[in-house]
Amino acid sequence: MLVPLQGAFGAMRGFVLAMTLALSVAGTCHAQRIAPFDRLAGQWSGSGTIDLSNGAHESIRCRAAYDVLGDQSKLQLNIRCASESFNFDLRASAYYSGGAVTGRWSESSRNAAGTISGRADGDRFQVVAKAASFAATLTVITHGGRQTVVIRSHDGQSSIKGASINLRRSS
Repeated sequence: MLVPLQGAFGAMRGFVLAMTLALSVAGTCHAQRIAPFDRLAGQWSGSGTIDLSNGAHESIRCRAAYDVLGDQSKLQLNIRCASESFNFDLRASAYYSGGAVTGRWSESSRNAAGTISGRADGDRFQVVAKAASFAATLTVITHGGRQTVVIRSHDGQSSIKGASINLRRSS
């Protein structure tokens, strides 16, 4: 496992939180009455770009495993992502009810944890990820077997400004 640079630790926690949120709430309830997390079940993978505060960009690759539970309003997930500078392995639980998405996430190797809260509207949602010392806004759009995730940090001093990631369901 690669270890993030000392100055990037806080930014990494924010990115981990943002990724968890983005991937854990990507399923939304549609007019066709599709269960909110039903279409996420299974394996996903993809790539994208992290935008650094110094203007540089770094490629990232991610794999996600989603388990939809009970009445399909609960989701358990495990996400592994890697870039040139770091790796992480995180877990989350998300819940959907009446358009609201809530939950908790953790990344044990860095002892980081936080909450998920936001609203879903059709194929699109916006959510805020919070932890003790940072927050990030996410916009996720899901169409069939594809997801687009855009993440923006609220912390102006973070070394990571945001990320754009495209995921596809694995066959």
